[in-house]
Amino acid sequence: MTSISLAAAACAALCASASAVAAQAEAPADTPATPQALVDAFESVSGKHPGFRRGGAKGLCAEGHFTGTAEGRALSSASAFSGERFPVVARFSVTGGNPRGSDKARTTRGLALQFALPGGERWQIANISAPMNSVSTPEIMLRSLEARKPDPETKKPDPAKVKAFTEAYPETRAQADWLNSHGVPASYAAVNYWGVHAFQFTNAKGQSQYVRWVFEPVGGQELLDEEKLKSLPDDFLTDELRHRVADRPAEFALRLQLAEAGDNLVNPTLTWPDTRKTVTVGRLVIDKVDSGPGGACDPMVFDPNVLPKGIAASDDPVLRARSGVYAVSAGRRLAGQ
Repeated sequence: MTSISLAAAACAALCASASAVAAQAEAPADTPATPQALVDAFESVSGKHPGFRRGGAKGLCAEGHFTGTAEGRALSSASAFSGERFPVVARFSVTGGNPRGSDKARTTRGLALQFALPGGERWQIANISAPMNSVSTPEIMLRSLEARKPDPETKKPDPAKVKAFTEAYPETRAQADWLNSHGVPASYAAVNYWGVHAFQFTNAKGQSQYVRWVFEPVGGQELLDEEKLKSLPDDFLTDELRHRVADRPAEFALRLQLAEAGDNLVNPTLTWPDTRKTVTVGRLVIDKVDSGPGGACDPMVFDPNVLPKGIAASDDPVLRARSGVYAVSAGRRLAGQ
C-alpha cells in the first residue's frame, strides 16, 4: 500500500474520530473522567498548544514495514502474522503535551504504529518505553492531572497536592520509580517499547491467549549516563534518528509475553512475572524518517482499540477509555485549537 493509500486510511479514521467527538460533547458535565474532562485536564497541566497532540506533542513521522512469524500465526489469525510484508506508518515521540519539552527528561518515549493490512483492515498500536502504565483507571488519571495542575503564581505544581495524591494512590509511583532507575534513551531506535495493556489473541482454531507485547531493538538498548546526558542539547532525538536510519534501517523484534492463570488482565500498572513464556512474533523495520515536520503520521490518531480480526482488547479500563480521549484530542488538534 502506498503512502497515499495510508493517508486515505488516516482520513477515514479521522472522520470516525470527529463523530466520536460530537457524541462525547453531549456527556453530562458531572460525568467523572469523561474524555472531555481528561483532555481539559491535560491542557491544564501542559498548556494549550494549538495544532499539537495533547499527549506526545513532540515527535516525528517515520515509515517502514512489518513481517510476522509462524509463532505469531500459531497464536492469532490476524493477517499481520501471515508472513507477508505490510507497510507501517510510525510516530516517535516524547511523553507530554509540550511540543518544546526536553529530550533529556526522565519520562517515557512513545512509538505509535499503524499497519495497513489486507481488506482495508488497520492495526493501530500505542507503545511507551516503560513496562507499566502510570495509572490503572481513567478516574485516577483525572485526579493525577488535577494534582499536577500548575499554581497560577508559581507556574509549578503544588508539592503538597502531588504528595497527597501519591500517598492516596501509591501504585502510580511504579512507572516513575522505574524510569528513575533507568537511563534516558540515546535514540528513539534503541529502547524497548511496551504496549502495557493486555490483548486477547485468537488463532484459526479458535484458541485464545492473553498477551502483552514489547518491541525490542534488534541491536539492543542504548541508555545514557548522567555525564553524557549533560553534554547533549534538549533536542537531540530527531536528528539522531534521521542520521541513524539514513545509514541503516532501525529494526525491532515484536515479542509477546503470555499470560498465565492469576495474571492481572485489567490493571496496566502491574507487570507480569519475568518467568512468563515469551514468543517472537514479528519484525518491524523503520527505513524512512521524514526530513521535516509533518508527514503521513500527522493526521493519524493511533487508537490502540483499532485492531484486526484475531486480536481483541481486554477489559482494561484505561485501554477502553483511550478511543474517546484520542477522538476529543484529535478533534481539537485538527481544528487548530
